Amino acid sequence: MQPVLEVYSYDGFALWPVAEVESYGYLPLNGKLSPAEVGTAVMRIAECNNVDPIDSDPPRPASSIEAFLHGLLTMDDPFASGGLRVTDTTSGVVLLPGCCSGLEEWRDWFLAVDGAVVSFGHDPSPLVERTGDLIRMTVDAEQDGSPIIEAPAAELRHQLNHAETDLTRFRNLVSTWAERQLPDHSTSIVTAITRVLDLPPMP
Repeated sequence: MQPVLEVYSYDGFALWPVAEVESYGYLPLNGKLSPAEVGTAVMRIAECNNVDPIDSDPPRPASSIEAFLHGLLTMDDPFASGGLRVTDTTSGVVLLPGCCSGLEEWRDWFLAVDGAVVSFGHDPSPLVERTGDLIRMTVDAEQDGSPIIEAPAAELRHQLNHAETDLTRFRNLVSTWAERQLPDHSTSIVTAITRVLDLPPMP
């Protein structure tokens, strides 16, 4: 189980260094990313929230960097396209977050462990539900005969704890990256990323 961010290839982005990525791919978030990959992740998360302010919102700043970060730093409910990717290492079946799934919803997996039926986006439409002591993960509930992954509930809870560790270590990389790359905004960026990833505040 890996927390992943859906990423696109961007040409001409010049606000800070970013890594080359494959369009419509997924960047695993953990503590092993290079500074350029962290830059790519921050760019993508900021881009997910880069919407024009409405009348009641603060106006977009004139500075290019501040304008690009504005939504991420001011939105009440920031969004990051992605979620948790689950790979069955025996069968090779992979469950990916669907369209409109966000990393900020990753804790909903704990609801499935506790017995709720939870979906994570569409096209594909992954569905997670508990049957007895097993968690049944359907890759695409809209597809007849969809591949499934099954795992003991206790193991999935263990994997979710590892996913939280990965997200925490990524957030720590963002803190170091922001202090070096965008020192005037480092605190607010880390606070926003913490909210996006639904993590406890940094100590």
